This record gives sequence, structure tokens and C-alpha cells, in this order.
Amino acid sequence: MLEKEYWEVLHQKQAYLKQKIAQDPWRLVYHLMPETGWMNDPNGLCQFNGTIHFYHQYVPQEAAGGLAPHWGHKTSTNFVSFQEEPLFLSPNHAYDRDGVYSGSAFVEGNQIHFFYTGNVKHPGDHDYTYSGREQNTVHVVSDDGFTVIKQEVVIPHDAYPAGFTDHIRDPKVFKRGDVYYMILGARTVDNQGKILIYESDNLSEWRYRGIFFGVDDDFGYMWECPDYFQIDGQDVLLFSPQGILNQRDAFQNRYHSGYILGTVDWETLRFKHATPFRELDHGFDFYAPQTFSDEQERRILWGWMGLGDTMPEYSNPTVARGWQHAATLPRELKVRDQKLVQQPITELQRLRGVHQQRHIQSSVGEITYQTATTAYEMAITLDKSESKWQIALLEDTLLQYDGTTLTMTHGPSGYGRKHRRLKIDHLKHLHMYVDTSAIEVFLNHGAACITSRVYPTNRKPTVAMTGVNQALIDYWPLINE
Repeated sequence: MLEKEYWEVLHQKQAYLKQKIAQDPWRLVYHLMPETGWMNDPNGLCQFNGTIHFYHQYVPQEAAGGLAPHWGHKTSTNFVSFQEEPLFLSPNHAYDRDGVYSGSAFVEGNQIHFFYTGNVKHPGDHDYTYSGREQNTVHVVSDDGFTVIKQEVVIPHDAYPAGFTDHIRDPKVFKRGDVYYMILGARTVDNQGKILIYESDNLSEWRYRGIFFGVDDDFGYMWECPDYFQIDGQDVLLFSPQGILNQRDAFQNRYHSGYILGTVDWETLRFKHATPFRELDHGFDFYAPQTFSDEQERRILWGWMGLGDTMPEYSNPTVARGWQHAATLPRELKVRDQKLVQQPITELQRLRGVHQQRHIQSSVGEITYQTATTAYEMAITLDKSESKWQIALLEDTLLQYDGTTLTMTHGPSGYGRKHRRLKIDHLKHLHMYVDTSAIEVFLNHGAACITSRVYPTNRKPTVAMTGVNQALIDYWPLINE
């Protein structure tokens, strides 16, 4: 149990950090971010009785992280305006004393069932991969999303199957017929990523049923944040593998997040892939996505607009200002041409100010567009697919296209972020969301995405385009009241 002194120190540190944060021009206008301190994985996403609940990994008293995380909590009724709520879960027990790690929510009837990984690190000479760590699967019941009425360990660490390291975590629960299923990310003793599956009749007693998905070849040493769902009868599996070798135009980050389409054999409980693993985002700052079905039955994804272990390649200067990281925009998922597409949810249009539109019939040289704010949305529709063009925006960020490859390049404002590339043919549409120190770009109506944090000092940025002919530009300043 956390002592009174712990909470007194936490509140004192938060009060100090709030003073530092108050004047920070890099605070975001419409993306979710920590009130203070460190934020990472989205957790427990759900909509319950009309209220959207966004929980997340949270170290409120330390912007660099490194301490035992809580679950922070934000709520909304419209996906746009969010209320900061008290901490929902804290490392208060013997089974989670070193962190309330990531997990998910399952709504049934008049209750929300949460499942998370309780992290414990035993003292001694341990590497905390092969020895010294417990990762217990914990079940929490709430009848409102704010209070806990039941909390129990449903899979203790010593009940996990043989052949795996101490890294088994990130439960996601779903139901088919009368049976509940739980998938967990895992790392084998041979350093292979796998996804395990359990089943239950009552959400409290779980039976191990084997490996839900695990390719035979080398595809990373650990798979985190598994997520399974269906869209229009199509089975979709998301996960975040660690340890994939970088390529020039793919897998350029240290860790990755992506998906596979396929089918589930419900007799053997095995996922059979029909497509290769595809990355969900090709930018610098995207990891640990989680999805949920809202009350309109849309499949919505939030990702962590951050990444672990990026030093020494790149960093975030907001640490010195008392906070770090954010969440991506909520994205609606659909399957199109056997690929998962992501588009900003329509509710974000509530943020739009006065619409400006500009037609470009022909161009010689540079086209400039002065934005009225550092928080804006811009959509560019190219009437014909030029082979080469460039868009300069923010302060020193470039989007360059050569006919087959899009490259995002940052200068000094990227704080070490330099280049990210992705192959994309016939690029006809770009949809950009800029938010003081963040940018998300949706390409060809969500066929590909590229997300990055960036920290410009220019507060009145200009968008400058070269090589763009016959285009329609739509612009909206974005204001979150």
C-alpha cells in the first residue's frame, strides 16, 4: 500500500511541474497529453453510458518516467473536449507494486471489466527478463469507470506456461458466443515474440489454450500490446513487435506497431494470417496502439505519440518543462482492398474554425500559405499525380515525394529526428493535422500514416509548396474550447 508520504511528495511535485508547464508554448491544443509528468500507452479504452473513457500509463510526478506507473484517466462525451479525472489505478498492492502496467477494458451489461498487468521487480541480482520479475494478470470491476468495486489476480505469474521469459503482459479481452478470450503478448526463452490465448466462462477463472499467433521465423524478440477484433467479418490482429531489423523504407524505428489480416480457427484457437505484417504508422512517434468499439460500433484506435528508448537518436525537450509525450488523434479503422485504413474520426471537425479554400491551376516556383495559428488542419488534393513535389511547413520540416517514396525530414526542431520514408504509389491526397509540437499526416485517405513530434520556435509558420500543380487546398484553424 502506498504510504501517505508518497502521495504528499507526488502532489508537491505535481504542483511544481504545473507552474513550469503553464507557460510552455509546446503544450498541445487538441491532442491528449499528460497534465504533468510522463504519459505513455493508452489503456482501458471504452465508451460506457455515453462517456468515453481514456486511461493511460502515467507517472505524474516525473517527466522522464522511470517510476512505477499509475493509470491516468480522462473522459469526454464528444471525443474532443476531455476532462482530467483522478488517478484510476495505482501500484497499491503486492502484485503490482512496481507498476500498474498496460491493459484493456471489456464492457458487459452495467459493468466495465478491466484487465491489466501488475508488475513486480524482486530485489537481487536479476536481469528482470529471465529472472526477478513478476507480471500478474489482474481483473478490476467497476460500475461507473471511476470507482473500483472488485480487484483480483486472475492469472498469477507462476501460472504462466513453461518456455517463456518473465515478460508476459498487456491483456486484451473479447467475447465470442458464451466464451471469453484473453490474449497476452509474450517473449519466449529463445527470444521469439508470441501471442498467448486463454479462455474463461466467468472472467475470473482462465484456462491456457496455447499460442494464438506466432510465426516460425525471426520477427522480433517480444510482442507487446496485442489486440484482436473484426471489421465487416474480417479478422484483424494488432501487435507491437520489438527487435525487428531496420530497413531503408520500413521498420525504421527501434520498436514498431502494425497489423495482420487473417482468420481465426476457433477449434484450435489459432490465428492464420492472410497478409504480411504491415506497419500502422511510418513516423517517429507511434507505439502501443489500442482499439475499442464505440456505441456507434465504430472501431477506433488511439496510439501513444511517443516511443521508448529513442536516445541517443532523438529526444523531447518538454522533459525540462515538466511533461512528456501525448496520444495520437482517435482514428476510425476500416478495411479497404485487404488493408487497414485509418482516418481521423468525424467528431474532430468540431474543432474547425473558418474554412479557407484555394485552387491551384498551374504553378511555377513556390506557392506559400501563411497559417493563422500553430494548430491547424490542411487537406491537399492533387488533381494529377506529380512525380516530384515538396512541402515545407512548421519551421524546418519537409515532406518530399519523388513519385514512389514519401520522406519526412526534420531539421533542428526535430531534436534528433531526421528522416522517415515510406513507399507509396500514386500519392493523390494528404490530410495534415498540425498541433504546436505534433504532426499527423494521413495519406490517400488513410492508406498510410506518418506521425511525429517536432518542436518549432516559429509561432507564425508558413507552408511553402514547390512542384505542386493543379491542386485543391482546404485549410482550417483548429480551436479546442
